[in-house]
Amino acid sequence: MGPFNLSLAALAHPLAELDTVFYEQRPAFDWHPGLLIDGARIQVPFLADLVTLADPASPWTFLNYLKSRERLFPFYFAERFHIQRAEYDAYCRWVAENLPGLHFGHQVDAVRWNPERDLFEVDFTQLDTDGEAEALGRTYTRNIVLGVGTEPYIPEPLKPLVEATGVPVIHAADYLAHRDAFQRADHVTVVGTGQSGAEIFLDLLRTRPAGREGLHWLGRTEAFAPMEYSKLGLEHFTPDYTRYFHALPEAERDRLVTAQWQLHKGIDADTIAAIHDELYQRTLHGGWPDTVLTPGVRVRTAGRVAITKVELHLEHTEQNTRSRLTTDAVVLATGYRERPLDRILAGLDPYLRRDSRERPRVDEQFRLALDPSVTGTLYVQNAERHTHGVGTPDLGLAAWRSATILNSLTEKAPYPLPTRTAFTTFGLGPQPQIPAARQAQTLTPLTEGR
Repeated sequence: MGPFNLSLAALAHPLAELDTVFYEQRPAFDWHPGLLIDGARIQVPFLADLVTLADPASPWTFLNYLKSRERLFPFYFAERFHIQRAEYDAYCRWVAENLPGLHFGHQVDAVRWNPERDLFEVDFTQLDTDGEAEALGRTYTRNIVLGVGTEPYIPEPLKPLVEATGVPVIHAADYLAHRDAFQRADHVTVVGTGQSGAEIFLDLLRTRPAGREGLHWLGRTEAFAPMEYSKLGLEHFTPDYTRYFHALPEAERDRLVTAQWQLHKGIDADTIAAIHDELYQRTLHGGWPDTVLTPGVRVRTAGRVAITKVELHLEHTEQNTRSRLTTDAVVLATGYRERPLDRILAGLDPYLRRDSRERPRVDEQFRLALDPSVTGTLYVQNAERHTHGVGTPDLGLAAWRSATILNSLTEKAPYPLPTRTAFTTFGLGPQPQIPAARQAQTLTPLTEGR
C-alpha cells in the first residue's frame, strides 16, 4: 500500500456507509526506502498530504501528525513548504499505524467476477514475517480499488547485470542499501538525468575527495533540464487539466504523455544549483573535479570486463557517435513504470474493455470499463496515465482522486469538490465556470446584558 490507497483509506475512514478492507503484500508501509537520502525533499508542498486537498479538517492531515508529535512550533519556525522525503514517509507510517482496516502481509493473487453471487471474488495469500505463504483466503466484494503502483524500470541492455549476483549495478530504488559500497568504489556511473539521478550524483559527489571524485553522470534527455515549476505550468497538475486531458482523442493523449516529460521528469532547480555549487567549490584552488556530466546519451549494451568492472557501450543521440565507458559501479536512476494489471486481472480479461493499444479503458471517475454483465465496479489508482495524464503519479492529486472515487462509490458526494481549480482554460469551448463568491456568515450582534 502506497500513499494513494493510504489516502483512500484515510478519507474512507469516517464514512459509516462503507465497509472497507485494504490488502498490502509488504509487512508495513514503506515508501521508496532506497531514496530517503538525507535532505532530499518531495517536490510538492506539504499540503499535498493524504487528505488535506479534499478534507483539511480530517484527523489524518500532515499538520495533525505534527501536532501529535508536538512538532507544530518547530515546523512553523522552519518555514518549509516542501518537506523532506523521510518526514513524508514518517507521516504516512503514522497514518498506516493508526488507521483500522489495513491488512499488511496479504498478497492479492487474483480477482474474478462471480456471476452467481453478483460479486467480485478476491483470492489472497497471508504471508508470515519472512514473506512466506502462511494461509490462503478469499473475500467477496462489490467494489475494488487497485493501487498496485509502479515498479523500477531497468533498460533491457542492463537487466542481465542487475539480476546477476555480486555485480555492482543497481536501480536507484536500492541506492541507500548499497550506498557505503558505492562510496568506496573508485569510479561510479549514474545513468538517468531526472531528480533521482541528480540527488544520487550529488550525494556521491559530497562524499568524495576533491580531484579524485571518479564520477560519471549521463542520461538520454538532451540536457540536465530543470523541472517546469512555474505557477501556471503547475496547473497541469489540477483536476481541470486532468478532465481536459481525459476528453482528448487517444492518439493526442499518447503524444502529450511523451512530450510533457519536463513537467515531471526534470530536476528541481535547487538540486541543480547545489550540484553546480559543489562542483564550483572544487575549482577554487585550481584544477577541475574528476567528473563527467553528459546528457543526450543512451546505453546500447553492457557487460562485465576484467572480472570486477562494468563496460557500458554508449551512443550520443545528436552526434550519432559511439564510445565505451569502463566503470566500477552503476546506479540506474531510470525511473519507474506502471505495474501491469494483466496478472492480477487475468480472471477478468473477457470482461475488460481496451483501447487500440490493448490498455484498459478508464473513465473520468477512475473506473475500468467492464462488460455490462459485471454489475460491480473496479477502480484504479496510478495506473491511468494513458487516460488521465501527467498528474496520475503526482502526490498533489492523491486526495482529489480518492475523494472522486469515494463520491462515486457512495453516490452521496461526502467530499464536495471544487468546480474549478485552474486559472488556465485548457482548450476551446464553453467558457469556464466562475464560481460564485461565498458570502461570509452573518453573525448575530451581541447585546449587553443587564
